[in-house]
Amino acid sequence: MKRILTLLIVLAALCAAMTAQADDSWEKVQSSGQLVIGLDDAFPPMGFRTDDGQLVGFDIDAAEEVGRRLGIKIVWQPTAWKGVINSLNSNKFDAIWNGMTITEERAAQVLFTQPYMMDGQIAIVRMDEQAIKAHEDLGDKNVGVQAGSPALEAAKSLPMAPAQIREYDDNPKAFLDLESGRLDSVVVDNLSGLYFTAAQPGKFKALPGFITKEPFGVAFRKADVSLRDKVQETIDAMVADGTMGEISIKWFGEDITNPANF
Repeated sequence: MKRILTLLIVLAALCAAMTAQADDSWEKVQSSGQLVIGLDDAFPPMGFRTDDGQLVGFDIDAAEEVGRRLGIKIVWQPTAWKGVINSLNSNKFDAIWNGMTITEERAAQVLFTQPYMMDGQIAIVRMDEQAIKAHEDLGDKNVGVQAGSPALEAAKSLPMAPAQIREYDDNPKAFLDLESGRLDSVVVDNLSGLYFTAAQPGKFKALPGFITKEPFGVAFRKADVSLRDKVQETIDAMVADGTMGEISIKWFGEDITNPANF
């Protein structure tokens, strides 16, 4: 029995050593001099295009600072959000950094950092809407969500079932239909929802309260532990020295990146 136990311990140690040796994900990125990140580039305020095509947003600023500190270039790869995990695992890019909610289902497919921000799903309606005052009032209404996002499950979990849940490629298209009256509400993450309401004063308002609460994380392939750890280490340093807080204040008017407040 002792010999078997010893053999098992040795085999486990060898496997661990081989796994650690095989994980050269950070070395590959460092050697190439660039980290390719997949994102939905129509997801304000996390990552989106200005009228002149410039890519901006909270995640853009945060990732670019990580790249600066690590001495590598950040290369942004726009992709359809619905298949973003498949694209990551097909090696089309090295990471997903785009306000991605950490869920059990996703954590089974990718390797996440610790949460760098806490978000949640809310419901947005037109400013002149009088009949819809709470989440319960969305029963039998037409609700829009971004396809592949946590908003879909949040809409399904509303106290009263909507008449229809329409899926859109991105949130801006859903808000256009809300403005035109083709939708009664858009379920969206809190940060994006507040950004849309602030960017278009007098058009939209948020219903009180969260439908769900969700942490954001940066996603990597399961095997890319050393790359994840290097990015995590850098994010931790940015939180500690106040840089993440400064970026948060720039985009949200307050620091919502302090893990102590999650």
